[in-house]
Amino acid sequence: MIKALALVLALVTLGACATPPPSTGDEVQRLASEIRSLGPDIDPGEADRAARIAYSYTAQLVQEYEITDPPLIHNAKVNKGVRPRGLCWHWAEDIERRLKQENFQTLELHRAIANADNPFRIDHSTAIISRKGETLYDGVVLDPWRYGGVLFWSPLIEDTKYDWVPRDVVLEKRRVEQYGELLPYAGN
Repeated sequence: MIKALALVLALVTLGACATPPPSTGDEVQRLASEIRSLGPDIDPGEADRAARIAYSYTAQLVQEYEITDPPLIHNAKVNKGVRPRGLCWHWAEDIERRLKQENFQTLELHRAIANADNPFRIDHSTAIISRKGETLYDGVVLDPWRYGGVLFWSPLIEDTKYDWVPRDVVLEKRRVEQYGELLPYAGN
């Protein structure tokens, strides 16, 4: 009975990690439209370029990371040294770095982490694009890890799967937990 239950649990877990079918050709235009809708002063050319790069660079990273499995299985391969990269923070770091190379004038990139305070789930990192000067909470999540190399995107407020927190806030909290508050320098 326990073996049967373990098998069912394993199948459900792996099924939850399954990747969806590849996106359709109009996904780039839908993402560009979502980015343009972030504000009236968004440069349409920048929105189009950001969307195009988000999709094309995701496809490039799939090859570079040697993605052949759902995200959690790929994570295990990266952690064992069988694959070069492909953890969620790798995706977030690389997408953010690539989009920042464009020096957008009307768009801004952010990083966020979810599940940092949840001991039952692994941390998850992502990149977020917003209107320049706005917070990540006003932006669009760009998450190529979630579906194993198929770009997921959504306005942050509509992404109910994760409770995103600014990366700097999470890292500062961890630093304080690990090292304590830094005292101000008293000087001589």
